[in-house]
Amino acid sequence: MSRLAIVLAFTSSITAFSFSSVTFAELVPEYDATLTAHAQLPAQTFVLPPKNAPHYFNQSGRFTSKDNHRVDTSYGIYDEVTGLSRPFPGQPLQGFSGIRSLGNNRFLVLTDNGFGTKANSADAMLMFHEVKLDWKVGRVMVEKTIFLSDPDNKVPFPIIDETGEYRYLTGADFDIESIQPVEDGYWFGDEFGPWLIKTDKSGVIQNVVATKTDEMLYVSPDNAFERLPNPDENGSTIITKRSGGYEGMAISKDGKTLYPLLEKPIFDTKTETTEVINDQPVLRILAFNKETQEWLDGVRYYPLAAANHAIGDFNMIDKHRALIIERDSGQGDPREGWSKKPAQFKRIYLIDLREMDAQHVLRKIAYIDLMKIKDPDGIAPRGSHNGVFSFPFVTIEDVDRVDEDTIVVANDNNYPFSVGRQQGKADDNEFILLKVADFLKAK
Repeated sequence: MSRLAIVLAFTSSITAFSFSSVTFAELVPEYDATLTAHAQLPAQTFVLPPKNAPHYFNQSGRFTSKDNHRVDTSYGIYDEVTGLSRPFPGQPLQGFSGIRSLGNNRFLVLTDNGFGTKANSADAMLMFHEVKLDWKVGRVMVEKTIFLSDPDNKVPFPIIDETGEYRYLTGADFDIESIQPVEDGYWFGDEFGPWLIKTDKSGVIQNVVATKTDEMLYVSPDNAFERLPNPDENGSTIITKRSGGYEGMAISKDGKTLYPLLEKPIFDTKTETTEVINDQPVLRILAFNKETQEWLDGVRYYPLAAANHAIGDFNMIDKHRALIIERDSGQGDPREGWSKKPAQFKRIYLIDLREMDAQHVLRKIAYIDLMKIKDPDGIAPRGSHNGVFSFPFVTIEDVDRVDEDTIVVANDNNYPFSVGRQQGKADDNEFILLKVADFLKAK
């Protein structure tokens, strides 16, 4: 926790959280959020691969058995939790792991990398979409789907579709978790490298950038160039945890600077522990000049409320302030009693990139609780009890401001695995509009 937060304690409520025998006190004021609209895309929504893609991609989910062995027989892998079977025909639209508001109820959304790991996602194509939401009827319409490809051999390591003419990318090549549209294409944040990836407007790779700043190279266990040492050898260079690369990535309002944010604390090779400052776990926010394509010196630190939390998304709302989703790994509404590990901590924090202490730890200005959203008009089709709506998904990975009073929030449904809304049913892709005028004005 930053010293500045302590100074401002007289204006803040005090809340304590205890997870994994680690407890931190937060001095952060809570604000109300009111549900104003709800829409959903059914979990079982699929898209066809491009016509010029290899026939191999007409089926997906071959490697999603418990041991990741190939199963080519359609629906040959049965899921006892959801009753769904795979492999699937086509490509699941999947859950969304990044969002930007395009105006007029249209949004840019990023499909998650595949089925959750590098080992099981070699037939899951990387793609993103433009969608239009009809909030009145709660419908999500997919207007455009763009698939990532590397026909110009810009990816510096072998990919699954290495010998294909168009070299389409898969969830075994990259784990893209954040997206930012720019004037000539898109930037993506990846977890495997972690890499920054630049494409043109048609999704063709233009550049893949390794993460090296302040003379530190950030390397994940899933980095294609990492060779893990034998059990009797030392010298591992890994500091970024698996599934701990770039989960969120904001862009400055002038469009010049990207701010990739790690999902989990790095591993400190000096102390052989995960990174903490003043006994509090922190996540690194880096800075990258997209015009010069160079990393900028200096690191900001986002303070986690608990050591086993992770972030879900990160977007700027003005020149200096931003929204960050912080969440635990639970799923299911605790009020309903069916989940063995129900959701408890699902929050959106407001930060200001200028407000940090001497050690560059940011101050959390305010938060809203996604587990207790006001729904006085009964807008939600499910999930409301006594006028209180919850968003109890294990991974909530989409937040952006829509207007001066409103934000959009959506979940990554980890299709077909996550079960947070209803026992025994794979989660749908839910989008909600929240009125949070006071929260967005907090200082």
